[in-house]
Amino acid sequence: MTANVVHLQPAFILSQRQYRETSLILDVLTQDYGRVSLLAKGVRKNKSKSAGLLQPFIPLTLSYLGKTELKNLTDVELRQAFNPLPGMALYCGFYINELVECFLHQYDPHPEVFSHYSDCLSVLMTGLNIEQALRCFELDLIDAVGFGLQLEYDFHTELEIQPLARYHFKVEQGPIAALDGRFVGKTLLAIKLRDFTNPQVLGDAKILMRTVVDVYLQGKPLKSRAVINNMIKYL
Repeated sequence: MTANVVHLQPAFILSQRQYRETSLILDVLTQDYGRVSLLAKGVRKNKSKSAGLLQPFIPLTLSYLGKTELKNLTDVELRQAFNPLPGMALYCGFYINELVECFLHQYDPHPEVFSHYSDCLSVLMTGLNIEQALRCFELDLIDAVGFGLQLEYDFHTELEIQPLARYHFKVEQGPIAALDGRFVGKTLLAIKLRDFTNPQVLGDAKILMRTVVDVYLQGKPLKSRAVINNMIKYL
C-alpha cells in the first residue's frame, strides 16, 4: 500500500542510514501500512528538533506523503512515555528489528505484527523474561507471514503428538516420530501454547526457532545475532 498522504500513523523506527549531508532514510514499522521507507530531510542539522526522536524503540506517530516508494516525512510526535531498553535487552531489540526487516515486505500491512512487536518491546523495556519475549515474537512473526509451525500432529502418521514420545522436526513439514528425536512431544505442545515456564521448554524453543529462522532466511546471517552471541547466548 503506497498511500499519498498519511497522518499521525503509530510507528517505530527499525533502522536508519545517513542520506547526503543532513538527511536520513528511515525503515519504519507502521501500524496500518507495514514497513515503509521515509526520507527525513534536514534532521541531522544542529537545529533539528526531531532528530532525537527518530531512533529505534521509541513509540511515535509519523505523518508522511509521496507518490513513490520513498515517502517524505512531514511530522513526528512522541506517542507515549517509554523507558530505554536496558543492557542486553537493547541488543535483543535490534534482533527483533532485523527479523521484521527480513520477514516483512514493504507496504504489506500486518497490524498484528505491529501489536506483537509493541508487546515484545514492552517486555524488553522491563529487562525481565527476555528470552520468553523473543521466542513468542519469533513464533508470532512466523505465523503472521504465513510460515506458521505445525506442532500438533505427526507429519507422517497424522496422529496427535504424544507428550512422552520423541520427534525430529522438519521446518516445512512438522514433527516426525523417531526414537532418537531431538524434541519430546510435551515440549512441542508447550511451544505451540507459548508456555515457556519450564526451562527445558525454553531451551528447546531457542534451538527450534534458530533452525526455523535460518531455514526461511536461507542462510542469511543476522548481524544482531552475531553481536549478541559474542556477549551472551540468548538466541
